[in-house]
Amino acid sequence: MIDQSPRANALSYADAGVDIDAGNLLVQLIKPLVKATRRPGADAEIGGFGGVFDPKSAGYTDPLLVAANDGVGTKLRVAIDTGHHDTVGIDLVAMCVNDLVVQGAEPLFFLDYFATGKLDPHEAAAVVGGIAEGCRIAGCALIGGETAEMPGMYGAGDYDLAGFAVGAVERDRLLPLGDVAEGDVVLGLASSGVHSNGFSLVRKIVSLSGAYFEDPAPFDPSQSLGRALLVPTRIYVKSLLATFRATRAVKALAHITGGGFVDNIPRVLPEGLAAAIDLSAVVPPPVFGWLARNGGVSTHEMLRTFNCGVGMIAVVAAEDADSVTELLVGAGERVMRLGTIVPSTGEGVVFSGSLAL
Repeated sequence: MIDQSPRANALSYADAGVDIDAGNLLVQLIKPLVKATRRPGADAEIGGFGGVFDPKSAGYTDPLLVAANDGVGTKLRVAIDTGHHDTVGIDLVAMCVNDLVVQGAEPLFFLDYFATGKLDPHEAAAVVGGIAEGCRIAGCALIGGETAEMPGMYGAGDYDLAGFAVGAVERDRLLPLGDVAEGDVVLGLASSGVHSNGFSLVRKIVSLSGAYFEDPAPFDPSQSLGRALLVPTRIYVKSLLATFRATRAVKALAHITGGGFVDNIPRVLPEGLAAAIDLSAVVPPPVFGWLARNGGVSTHEMLRTFNCGVGMIAVVAAEDADSVTELLVGAGERVMRLGTIVPSTGEGVVFSGSLAL
């Protein structure tokens, strides 16, 4: 029998700052959220030592697995400072699953890592609720995760997030297809806002502007500045998967994250080719104009830091541009025809026109 009698000056794990009971409560709070993300191949139950997924049940015959991991970055600081924790989980999922779908892969399952100095079960449940919502939007199962309470590693109220996603694509549908050619058309899918990149600069600009997160947003007075900046990253998975099912016309996709247009588009182009982008075709949400004006940020810096209104790029043959646009619009996307693929003269992206900031 284990001796449970008290001892003088005895310490417990709770005395060191780790509350096992709070962790157990969190598991109970999130179980129904996780269960709601069930899909073929996963029962989305948690509590075991590992999550299980059956790709055969998901309908694949000769699949390649594609894996991605990411975080939310300093956008978390805005969530923590405003006390709005319900949407950053969507961002976490979006940053991972959008990276899967650009390779043609359907996200199958997701795992999260939540680390904090002192666990607040209800706050953490709000974060995981956002993760579950992101998984539901993307159609993938939340099959597990890890919660780490680490006193001394994080300041009071602080936490960090990491996400891990795995998807599958039939071997002959992996993107990019390798046939991107001069004359192909570059389409842009509209973003929902700043998404989850550049928030160190965003926070610097907010500080210099003298605005407060609880103030009405100068570019959208219908909501607070904090809420406006926390609009979650758009998840493009279902619209793109629907397009893949209808046509094989999409040659390449690029997720516009850190590095913006300048660094992300060339990643999917063959050597010797570049994307010629007409900036006057881009429709930036008002938040980007506000950031550029209040921070004195140059157009080039905006294009290398933010998505500027375009969260995803698609490359298609010129003869397929209209039909792919129609499919994407029918699936709920707003599509901009941004330019064409041209021979490279050293730059991966060449710009013309002016960005309406």
